[in-house]
Amino acid sequence: MLRILFLTHAFNSLTQRLYIELQQQGHEVSVEFDINDTVAIEAVNLYQPDLIIAPFLKRAIPESIWKKTTCLIVHPGIAGDRGPSALDWAIINNEILWGVTVLQANEEMDAGDIWATQEFMTRHVSKASLYRNEVTEAATLAVLKSVKLYEGGSFIPQPLDYSNAENLIEPRKSLVKIKGQFQPLMTQTDRKIHWYEDTTETVLRKIRSADGFPGVLDDIMGREFFLYDAHEEQQLRGKPGELIAYCGGAICRATTDGAVWIGHLRDKQAHHPFKLPATHLLEQTIQHLPEIVADQMTGYRDIWYEQEGDVGYLHFPFYNGAMGTEQCQRLHRAYIEACQQKTKVIVLMGGADFWSNGMHLNLIEAAQSAADESWNNINAINDLALEIINTNSHLTIAALQGNAGAGGVFLARAVDEIWASQGVILNPHYKDMGNLYGSEYWTYLLPRYAGQENAERIIQARLPIGTQDALSLGLINEVIEKKGAFFVQDVKKRAADMADVPAYSSRLEYKRKRREVDEQYKPLAEYRKSELDKMHMNFFGFDPSYHIARYNFVYKVAKSRTPLTIALHRRTSSIINNKTRRAV
Repeated sequence: MLRILFLTHAFNSLTQRLYIELQQQGHEVSVEFDINDTVAIEAVNLYQPDLIIAPFLKRAIPESIWKKTTCLIVHPGIAGDRGPSALDWAIINNEILWGVTVLQANEEMDAGDIWATQEFMTRHVSKASLYRNEVTEAATLAVLKSVKLYEGGSFIPQPLDYSNAENLIEPRKSLVKIKGQFQPLMTQTDRKIHWYEDTTETVLRKIRSADGFPGVLDDIMGREFFLYDAHEEQQLRGKPGELIAYCGGAICRATTDGAVWIGHLRDKQAHHPFKLPATHLLEQTIQHLPEIVADQMTGYRDIWYEQEGDVGYLHFPFYNGAMGTEQCQRLHRAYIEACQQKTKVIVLMGGADFWSNGMHLNLIEAAQSAADESWNNINAINDLALEIINTNSHLTIAALQGNAGAGGVFLARAVDEIWASQGVILNPHYKDMGNLYGSEYWTYLLPRYAGQENAERIIQARLPIGTQDALSLGLINEVIEKKGAFFVQDVKKRAADMADVPAYSSRLEYKRKRREVDEQYKPLAEYRKSELDKMHMNFFGFDPSYHIARYNFVYKVAKSRTPLTIALHRRTSSIINNKTRRAV
């Protein structure tokens, strides 16, 4: 097995997925954030890796590193594609077939020898969604293949040669067609929306190509905003560029042949230059606009319910999985309404990209009192969790199509069963957010399903957990080895079967009795009070760690060092240095 070092700009979703997959194959993996050349060189000298993988980089690897150690770069483009805006151009150009290429670092960015490439069909979604799903799956396959080839020792990667589009990789004789080309950095000029000329499809592609970074710069009522989170509206019409309605946090803007919903904005000149719900930044502007009820529209819904037979499905695809106070309250009401329907099973579907990531840190940061809004937010999530835990009329399921983090993991664990799509990543911990204690009744739920020993291990580790480990730890109940629409289809079949089996009534009765016994042993109110007492100290106490960590997260302050939890090479070095200091 190999000693592998990740050089990466951040420990993002793709990096976490590869970290888990390679460890499961028995490789030792350590991570170093690419802060500067000196830090990267030091990491390589400390760890002495067999192989270096760069899942997510924004600059070139130093020559002194790639000349000494094989470095594999994960590029989100088809073979031959080069440049920093690969996915942006793929979306703008409406590419139907795209891919991920693993290439070897050399003196020219993205021009190294090709180790593997994996293609996929694109969807009409945002860049962020494409990255979290298709790109991540393709990159995982391509990296695992490349690592296996590297282990073999005899593989010769294919040089990038634009003059021959059908070079052969020796000795595998695998045909890799060079389909891509160099593309420059996409600018705001390339993305600029011409409201009197662009069709709805064009507007959507421009906004989606920049979601979640850098957004499309545009003018709204004389103010400059970056636009994100765009969805097509099927019915409303108006003068191109005109604001014509709002719904929840989104605004609706007319195009030449229809309209689009824009869910999030970033004010270029604001004191809070980070993404917020559009209506939050345009409170005065939208007062003269008609408010549309989500159930009356097809273009933008952040919560909706559907029913098939004896099963109700509650969807809540919140942007980036963040759940603000008002969203939690609306979801709570929607859940109560779902429980009042004549069904047997309720499935909490979350969204395609995330199930939930807990509190809405951006809204908290923008609030007049961040401490007060944090308190309101955690209590709103707790109210929802309590409602789910105490549901005795239905069996409940959380269907994790996408990742979940922090309080979102424990909100999911409030149900009877969690079914997760293969490849989903869980981050069931709070401590990286300034040693935040966390709530959502985790001190009740985690020991109940995972056991006390596993519960402590999960909370203290601060590491991402893949589906197989989550299954063995009791964090989830079942892994469904399907993705996207196929996962949803499978969930619906299984949920219908659960509602139909003869054991349904006895299982529901056992659930009721189990809750009664647990409540007599220790009321849920005591768990909540204990957790919130500690959270209150996090929010209002003398230690500002949570507020500093939240600020750094929201403002995207670059990390000054790699956490020891993932920097194995520095953890070992730190232990040695501590022993040396004690000896002295």
